[in-house]
Amino acid sequence: MKNRVYGIIGISSIMSNWNADFTGRPKSTSNGDIFGSDKALKYSIKKYWLNNGEKVIYIKSYKIDDKGKVEEKNKIQPKTLEERYMEVFNTKLEEKTPSKEVLGNLFTAIDIMNFGATFAVAKQNISITGVVQIGQGYNKFEDTNVEVQDILSPFKNPKKEEADASSLGKKIISDEAHYMYHFSVNPQNYDEYKDIIDGFTGYTKEAYEKFKEGALVGATALNTNSKVGCENEFALFIECKENSELYLSNLDKYVSFEKGEDKNIINLTKLDFINQDKIMDQVDNIEIYYNPITTEVVEHFSKVNKFNIFTKEEI
Repeated sequence: MKNRVYGIIGISSIMSNWNADFTGRPKSTSNGDIFGSDKALKYSIKKYWLNNGEKVIYIKSYKIDDKGKVEEKNKIQPKTLEERYMEVFNTKLEEKTPSKEVLGNLFTAIDIMNFGATFAVAKQNISITGVVQIGQGYNKFEDTNVEVQDILSPFKNPKKEEADASSLGKKIISDEAHYMYHFSVNPQNYDEYKDIIDGFTGYTKEAYEKFKEGALVGATALNTNSKVGCENEFALFIECKENSELYLSNLDKYVSFEKGEDKNIINLTKLDFINQDKIMDQVDNIEIYYNPITTEVVEHFSKVNKFNIFTKEEI
């Protein structure tokens, strides 16, 4: 694959918590603007890939070890990066292992093929700038409220001897939020490895299609307690022509969201500048995915294909 891609991934969060900070509240900036980190979106995509049998390295996995310190024996613990590498590739990683071999293995993992990696293990010092770069996803809905729910545990807190009732917990959610993430795909980031790794041809169309699939499904498929109510609601893909000299800045700043009478409205009219001949002549294809039952997308692109984000059928 040689052509760059720019776009937006939209995540809705209804009575849920898409990305919490360490206090449990939806992540926000110092001035109170709610946002989701790129890590939250990447996790949903990587989890989707993993569940579909793809090789994924950078995701938490666990072990129960009968060795090591007494207090750690037979306790569940996260695996180290080295352990994860050896598990996925079924090979030992030693200080004498050639970097070419390590790189060859790493690029067979779908998360590294898309998002890159920092791999500093066993005298390896490998930093791969990912082809896919994802920004922070800012909430575009102005009327978001944070709700705190008290939860009654069925168990007494054993650390409080005076407790005579079961303990209370809290679940913190937002009533409604709509996150918009900018992303870019630059296949040229991997060209330098073509002469280093035997048989490596660079970023592939297959890897891009798997990223695209994860970007359309990952959040919806992520059914954890705090993520129930989060789903993929929108995506925009602007695919440049091969050898295009078009470079676009973050697109999420051109998107607005509002509540309509019957449907949510995602407004893309600030992206009308893409219709200029000098820009559109370098664009090969524009695709928009959304749920037509709940959402209306307002845009003026001179050429665009629209699809149902769930069925992938053309609208």
